[in-house]
Amino acid sequence: MAHVLSLRCRECSREYPVEPLNVCEFCFGPLEVVYDYETINRVVSRERIEAGPRSMWRYADFLPADYNPRTDINAGFTPLIRSRNLAEELGLNELYIKNDSVNPSYSFKDRVVAVASAKALEFGFKTIACASTGNLAGAVAAHAARAGMEAYVFIPADLEAGKVLGAAIYDAAIVAVDGSYDDVNRLCSELADRYPWAFVNINVRPFYADGSKTLGYEAAEQLGWRAPAHAVAPAASGAMFTKIWKGLNEFADVGLIDGPVETRMHLAQAAGCAPIAEAYADGRLIIKPVKPNSVAKSLAIGNPADGYYALKTIEASQGSAVIVAEHEVAEGAKLLARTEGIFTEAAGGVAVSALKRLAESGAIGRDESTVVYITGNGLKTVELVQDVVRPIHISASVDAFEAAVDARVS
Repeated sequence: MAHVLSLRCRECSREYPVEPLNVCEFCFGPLEVVYDYETINRVVSRERIEAGPRSMWRYADFLPADYNPRTDINAGFTPLIRSRNLAEELGLNELYIKNDSVNPSYSFKDRVVAVASAKALEFGFKTIACASTGNLAGAVAAHAARAGMEAYVFIPADLEAGKVLGAAIYDAAIVAVDGSYDDVNRLCSELADRYPWAFVNINVRPFYADGSKTLGYEAAEQLGWRAPAHAVAPAASGAMFTKIWKGLNEFADVGLIDGPVETRMHLAQAAGCAPIAEAYADGRLIIKPVKPNSVAKSLAIGNPADGYYALKTIEASQGSAVIVAEHEVAEGAKLLARTEGIFTEAAGGVAVSALKRLAESGAIGRDESTVVYITGNGLKTVELVQDVVRPIHISASVDAFEAAVDARVS
């Protein structure tokens, strides 16, 4: 059973029952899950986790929903790959790539939806929905198909074709909205008050968001039960970034890894939509909303719900935020593919380019263990790197081939 006590406002600390709620009625602050850590500490152990399923549900004791096979598509426990070529190019000796692009719907969003969909069934919902920049749409549609639930996914009308297809294949109802993600999210907030649906990132958000904690748990376990010195992650709403930090600290609090956690958290955003990173650069904790205009569409949230908390995470971890130039987004994706054989979407390109900047500046030391989070698959955003397609056209003869090779190397 999930070790959950209540929901609590992150601002005024008022408590609420475990229900599909996400906003405090008193101060309008966001709600978060309150766990029974006394029980968790008593039952959890490294051995118990290692004996669990090879999925994110090996950490069920730390999650706010009970495991439900009806929604399980085996999300999580993705590879943590020791980098050789990219590490050498960046002058780092201990670099790891957390490759979440190999999740069932090809992004880290399977983690949060795994929890949200299981909780939605617990609450008795028959329809699951979301506002999405792309990856979440696919994850919601996939989990709904598995659970036999209806799915409505709301997306900006200019979303990449690969991400639209990645939701449509599961037979979800796709609603393309004229406007940015922020416009889509506002619409869904209104609809959540009108329809008896589980909007995963609205009325089920406190439970949904904690699925990202598993990115912290897995990295620590896969590193041999230790926290890295640095973590580099892309950010849209900022929720995933804060939950990685929360996950590492929960492991330390119950004695699964050494504490206190000294991981420095580095947030990465593209210049065309960088409200969190810009606030960090200006030395302020107030987020100024921006109008997104970025090739990194999965990160294009101009008014990030967890921006303030992401900034507090940077502060608490003595980390940083990096603004990646728009042309560096594709460069980062190409660099990762060329050096490590991993094809990432734009968000991963942002993370890799930020990592490169941090290594070159000395913010990450040569011998400091570092995890970079790759959150989505490049096949979803092929438009980003279409310029790499340059086949050598020849006639069907050996002479033609050898002539072309000679021309290529000369």
